[in-house]
Amino acid sequence: MMEHSVTVIGAGLAGSEAAWQLAERGVKVELFEMRPVKTTPAHKTDQFAELVCSNSLRGAGIENAVGLLKEEMRRLGSLIMSAADHNAVPAGGALAVDRELFSSEITKRLSGHPNVCIHRQEVEKIPDGLTVVASGPLTSDCLAEAIQRLTGEEALSFYDAAAPIVTLESIDLNKAFWASRYDKGDADYLNCPMTREEYELFHKALTEAEMADVQGFEQGKVFEGCLPVEVMAKRGPQTLTFGPLKPVGLVDPRTGKKSFAVVQLRKENQTGTLFNLVGFQTHLKWGEQKRVFSLIPGLDKAEFVRYGVMHRNTFLNAPKVLKADFSLRNNPDLFFAGQMTGVEGYVESAASGLLAGLNAWRRLQRQSTLVFPPETTLGGLARHLEGSPSQSFQPMNINFGLLPPLAVRIKDKRLKNTKISERALESLQEFCGREGVSRQPCS
Repeated sequence: MMEHSVTVIGAGLAGSEAAWQLAERGVKVELFEMRPVKTTPAHKTDQFAELVCSNSLRGAGIENAVGLLKEEMRRLGSLIMSAADHNAVPAGGALAVDRELFSSEITKRLSGHPNVCIHRQEVEKIPDGLTVVASGPLTSDCLAEAIQRLTGEEALSFYDAAAPIVTLESIDLNKAFWASRYDKGDADYLNCPMTREEYELFHKALTEAEMADVQGFEQGKVFEGCLPVEVMAKRGPQTLTFGPLKPVGLVDPRTGKKSFAVVQLRKENQTGTLFNLVGFQTHLKWGEQKRVFSLIPGLDKAEFVRYGVMHRNTFLNAPKVLKADFSLRNNPDLFFAGQMTGVEGYVESAASGLLAGLNAWRRLQRQSTLVFPPETTLGGLARHLEGSPSQSFQPMNINFGLLPPLAVRIKDKRLKNTKISERALESLQEFCGREGVSRQPCS
């Protein structure tokens, strides 16, 4: 181990961001990634920051909370946001990326950084010295047991499910139409409209389809934001039409009418040859996926290049074991980042890595660690992890409910959110100036 170095375990979104923040500040980083020496059920490559469930980083505009979080990260020189912006694919009002190019850029930039030393091996125990653990939702059993012993907490598990991907050339464009909901942005989504009869046939097949075996699934939990489509369907015959298949804001230009239900497909890569079924995360058997999803108009002859999969996710009881600076309460030299901390979502995971990396650097400099202002999404997310009730703690996406309300009530939701975002960015600028947090350039 090099003197004045920091160990980062895991090169996912959080670990890659933490390593970058440290390396750009002149710190020698020992970055450990077990793939491809040891693989996981969900990952397909050995690239850093591989996106598994979806290629979408959600809303792009700062009138929504995740869009604001992304902008705050950009202003702090985020590697993840830089790579996402460079490799974006059209997605209406969302920021989606070409997964392969996105991961490839992050891998190349970290591999080529003079302050980053990469180790392709599994870490089985927590090392001595300043460390950021960003081993992700698929932390290996040995390391998970070490973390459990260290925290004294029983590990909590739930499951994530990924959506299938089909080829554009196999979609029947005579049955689908291009549009974005409410015509927001360009017409970047392919929409497969359903009549009531088509939807009812599909719903019946979906709820009766056979699920794949998932060891321990019955004992685990499925986070509400990543429910398999078949689980949602079983909640009631109309549940999907108010969820991923909602037809509002989508008018078929060929008929001028709203359909009973609409399945949306979003571009998976920059060339637009692959599309994923939005909201169709699933753990049906692969043969059942082919049979049931082929009932969707336009997908009757669809070529599936990836079927949906389901995998375990593990997170800490953050309010009991973590501080808002992402350090362990009983070990200030040990930081955690990513979904293991109880943040939910790609952007939130990367943001936690940014904060953990920044605070590990502050600790190395013998400076006080930072918790960003509550008016910012970076601050709101971190403070939520520390301040939530530990008895019922569950992973959380960023949302404006985690930020303090405006002093003046504004009825118009979009205007209100814009004002919240403006306040956040002003607060961020003032805080960084006061605390001497400089943006690390990330072109």
